[in-house]
Formats: sequence, C-alpha cells, structure tokens
Amino acid sequence: MDVRQLKYFVQIVDSGSLAKASRQLFIAQPALSQQMARLEMEVGKALLLRSSRGVSATENGKALYHHARFLLRQMEQAIAIARQDRSALSGRVALGLAPTTLCRLGMPLLLHLRAKYPGLMLNVIEGLSGYLEQMTRNSQFDVALLFSADVAPDMASEPLLEEELYLIVPVNSPLVPRNRMSLSLREVADLPLFLSTPLHGLRRRIALEFERVNLPMKLAGEVDSLPMLMACVARGLGATIAPMAATHVVEGDAKQWRCLRISDARLTRTSYLYSLPPQQIPDCARVVRDEICSLVRDLVNANAWQGARLLVDGPVELPDARERAALVS
Repeated sequence: MDVRQLKYFVQIVDSGSLAKASRQLFIAQPALSQQMARLEMEVGKALLLRSSRGVSATENGKALYHHARFLLRQMEQAIAIARQDRSALSGRVALGLAPTTLCRLGMPLLLHLRAKYPGLMLNVIEGLSGYLEQMTRNSQFDVALLFSADVAPDMASEPLLEEELYLIVPVNSPLVPRNRMSLSLREVADLPLFLSTPLHGLRRRIALEFERVNLPMKLAGEVDSLPMLMACVARGLGATIAPMAATHVVEGDAKQWRCLRISDARLTRTSYLYSLPPQQIPDCARVVRDEICSLVRDLVNANAWQGARLLVDGPVELPDARERAALVS
C-alpha cells in the first residue's frame, strides 16, 4: 500500500464514480481500476461496491476512507512544514463554520490572521450544522465550530460560546406590535416561521422546545440557506428563530431587524470548538484554534457579538477523547 493508492481510493469514494475519479486524477480508468484491485488484494477485503449507479465504499472501505483522509492531510501538512521558512508560520488550515457563526467570526478572523500570519492559508468551509458534523466525522477539518458535544470522538472539543435564540422580524414587520420586547412561546407558535430543515441542529433545538410544551409550529417554509431564509423574512413572508448573529448575514444590515426574546423558554445554543488532539495538531492549526478563542472573547467582551456569552475565560487547551473520559470518570 502506498500514498498514491490511498489518494486514488479517497478520490473514488468522494466522486462516487471511477470515471469521474479518473478525470479528476488525470489517470486512465483501467489503470485506476488496476490500482484499486491491488489495494483490495493487499488489504484482503473488498473496499468498493460497484453498481450501475456508481461506486460506494463497503464497511471496510469506509473505515479505510476515514483514516486515509486523515493520513493524506497529515502528509500535506508535513510537506508544507518541511518547505516553509522556519522564521514564519505557514500552512493550510481547514476550518468549518456554520452560516450564523461565519457572520460574526469569519471576516474578523480572516483579516486578523492575514495581518498576523501572512503565510497561513485559511480554508473556510461554510455549511449548516448537519453537513459540518458529517464532514467533521470524515476528518475533513483541522478546526471546526459545531453545536453538538460528541460529534467526533477522535477529535478534541470544548464548549466555547453560548448564544441566545431570538424571534427575528424586520423593524417594520406587522407580525409583532412595535411596543413588544418579548413574546411567549405560544405567541411565537401563532406566527408563520421560516426555519432550516430538521437535519440541522438549530431546527432540532427549536422543535424540542415546542414539543416540550406540546405546541405545534406554524411553518411557512423550510430553507437550508441563511441568506435566502433571511431574505424571506425581510420580505415580510414570516419570522425566524435564530441567534442575533443571523442579522449580520449582509454586512451593515443588522439595523433593519428586531430581535425579540422568548419570555417563557430558555432557548440557547452552545458552540463547541473542535480540533485535532494535542499530540496530532499541526502548529498552524493550533494557532488558528487559539486565535479563534482569543477573537471570540474580544468580540463578546466588546459587545460586538450580541446575544452571546463566553464559556471560557482564557486560552483553552482542548483535551482529546481519552482525556475527556478520564476527566468525567
């Protein structure tokens, strides 16, 4: 088994087709099939399922896929470290952020890192929580901010931030009287709501609160795009429930919104900072992780991240899975 075979295998699984993978890799399809046959012979197990619909990984193949992605990324990091000027930090860091988190953290973090570490390449991947969780389990991130505590047991994680969820409507919306500063959950249930689909953590968190008091939600639409969802609300088609950060989906646009507390329910969402374990994390990823902690603290303390409460006071050293288990026991 060699690195080239692992690279080919990962590309085939990602593409779902030998033909697509051969085009991506610039290698003839028969040669690619031959390499996979050799890999399966060496492993002693079938790794790929071939059908008329394409190619997918077997259970053994899935296990190899996750480890192969991690090994390939580690090799890229090792090569980058070997090539870099030791006087300046450089390297590529894959960072996963949800759309609402990106609204508050994305641009300040990018500008800060460009100024302080010009040799560092930040690869920001935006996605709703369900997609980010799957990508994290597939070892596609060096660092990620997620909303569940146990997404990827092989990664280190720590609670970083708690955000309150608000009912959000435009300033001039007729749905809520101008003199109201908050609404009860029952009053919210009477409003047409635009939310993400149940695949994503924010929707599940909201649904649980309504189920707790046996109230149905009045859904006006399900939209898995924050800009489009907020555009629907801006046009007066309904309201949404989200952290206050969602009002910054368009820069300088926050003043057109009203954010009303829900008076009889504690609707909050916790952000967990995920990274590779301490013994595996490259220097460039460790720097990004630490700078996120520092920048989030500065934004919250300056009231630039409204509706948020910091859950750490200083720099965090994130425990890996084994260390977390020891702490709990």
